Amino acid sequence: MKFYFPDSQDLVSPTYDFMRDEYVAHRVRQRDDRYAHEVLESAPYHGILVSKSIVDGSIKGAGKYSAAQRARIYRMGVRRFFRLPDAVETLGDNGAFNYVDEEVPPVTAEQTLDFYDECGFDAGISTDHIIFGYEPGAGESDVDPQWAERRRLTLRLAEQFINATRERRTSVRPVGAAQGWSPASFADSVHALQDMGYERIALGGMVPLRTAQILACLTQIFDVLKPETELHLLGITRLDSMDKFAALGVTSFDSTSAFRQAFMDDRNNYHTRERAYVAIRVPQVDGNPTLKRAILAGSVSQREAMSAEREALTALRSYDGSTASRVGCLDALGAYESVCQTKKSYLTAYDETLEAAPWTRCSCNLCQQHGVEIAIFRGTERNKRRGFHNMSVLAQQMSGLKPTRGDADG
Repeated sequence: MKFYFPDSQDLVSPTYDFMRDEYVAHRVRQRDDRYAHEVLESAPYHGILVSKSIVDGSIKGAGKYSAAQRARIYRMGVRRFFRLPDAVETLGDNGAFNYVDEEVPPVTAEQTLDFYDECGFDAGISTDHIIFGYEPGAGESDVDPQWAERRRLTLRLAEQFINATRERRTSVRPVGAAQGWSPASFADSVHALQDMGYERIALGGMVPLRTAQILACLTQIFDVLKPETELHLLGITRLDSMDKFAALGVTSFDSTSAFRQAFMDDRNNYHTRERAYVAIRVPQVDGNPTLKRAILAGSVSQREAMSAEREALTALRSYDGSTASRVGCLDALGAYESVCQTKKSYLTAYDETLEAAPWTRCSCNLCQQHGVEIAIFRGTERNKRRGFHNMSVLAQQMSGLKPTRGDADG
């Protein structure tokens, strides 16, 4: 089972000063900052997924890339742009989330292939149109007409895409996009894509589905799946069910979940193989928008906030694992919460995190290098490093998966 990480230009600066919370003056982001595969001892993913809409922009506006970055990836190619190890694969997609509200995709199959060709991807997914809905009992005639048309349109675009790859004799491996609203409609899409000649198929629109619904779709797809066909799950992790997914023909998936939980989740911020812990929130007085607004409004004293912030960081950095040291950290964190007028206290969760001190037992070089800093919820440099750590844990968990195709009950 292969894991692809969707690119959103997530890098960290190796020269960032954690004590002063500042970058060096001569830093150039694309030149000096590093991707996860460059700061960890081994890449925490088997491949990266890059969306055309992230690079080129979409109907919603500009993408994540600056004009200079966009020019560079086209000029250098995807492998050199990301400075990828040979073992890390590249997969392109169209970024259908960015035009989900449009009647038809604002990009053609030819334009999608142009992007893959010019950037030198190993494989690329055909242009599709997402169906966000699940009606397991609905057929083509009684489902929402827009859903039915989106599925038909996705198949037409897939046929145009694979024909274009043949005409160009491109080195980009074509991956057919399948959409549906039920096990039967997904299975029919996969059957049609196989008839077109696709040997790798990406299943889209499944992110909102419950695991049982995904398994129901995969079970029916498996009935029409050819032995050589590989399935990719777009935007799905569900590690607990990955063995079952693999038994039903899934060979790869992509997700930002482990990374984003580091700074988007309320509680599951720092991952270990056994469980997840709450990261310790020490917001920057001069960098946290909510806190800055409170200071400007006069409801929080800037002097008191800066003093409490320093004391909290000092206590955490001197934490030695003893009960007295842990109590000192919690007192300092509680004082900072009080000064900041925090609506929700995390002190009980912090107590668990400090008592376990999971960063002291982690073998990843980020935890070894940064210690408690990686468990502090504070600014992009710490938060993204914690996200990279989470992906390294996911890689460890995946290494223990030993599924057998066709043995869904195993």
